[in-house]
Amino acid sequence: MTELVRLSKLMSQRGLCSRREADKLIEQGLVLVNGERVNTLGVKFPESVSIELTQRAQAMQNERVTIMINKPVGYVSGQAEDDYVPAVRLITADTHSETEQTGNKLKPEHFKGLAPAGRLDIDSQGLLVLTQDGRIAKQLIGADTELEKEYLVRVNGGINQERIEQLTFGLELDGMPLKRAKVRQLNPDQLQIILREGKKRQIRRMCEAVGLYVSGLKRVRVGELRLGKLAEGEWRFVKAEEFRHRTQARRPNANRSGGNRPYRKKAQPKNSSKKS
Repeated sequence: MTELVRLSKLMSQRGLCSRREADKLIEQGLVLVNGERVNTLGVKFPESVSIELTQRAQAMQNERVTIMINKPVGYVSGQAEDDYVPAVRLITADTHSETEQTGNKLKPEHFKGLAPAGRLDIDSQGLLVLTQDGRIAKQLIGADTELEKEYLVRVNGGINQERIEQLTFGLELDGMPLKRAKVRQLNPDQLQIILREGKKRQIRRMCEAVGLYVSGLKRVRVGELRLGKLAEGEWRFVKAEEFRHRTQARRPNANRSGGNRPYRKKAQPKNSSKKS
């Protein structure tokens, strides 16, 4: 018997939009299944069906914007909390970067549904993406994303090869093993760390687990999207083609050579009054 799947889930799986957006499009009669218009929520179909968005739906999607900010320390990624200012407040005409290349102009409607695609802690700085487009959000923070996220990390405690190897593979957070990271020493107190996941305060907790303490953390890349020359506190629109990225090969999660087993130490969360 052919398994039936909710239309909104199928649309999300195919990257047409998020499930929430799918429901809105279905309600408005902007989705065609096998050439027929569908406007009933919760309806299910076989996975093999053809799904299309109407021209109106495509035009609506093309009007959605994505913005990147060079977030300073002291701003939260999402909603305002505990008197901390959300990063979206940085998006003004005065802070619009001169590196802008899309030709877009900031409009009031650009703030509707604009949400962070991933977190960046209040005491961290660098690349933060906010988007109205569920397709972009899925690429950046979807459950199956393999996008690399690159950070420059300043630490105290003494960098050595053993600690670099420990950070690269073998740590656990919240009882779950972490994916293999890429770690490189840049100077006596700075590391380049590249992750393919994003757990809460992950880099800080990883470093603490191996005896290093983060004094500064800056995200400079997400996938192929780079911070570049964007000045601290400034923002710009992002073109859709900037999110195209190379397929990243999965790396093995175990040492198959039969050598020494990787260092494994559980990283405990650190109590902190700061929120992100």
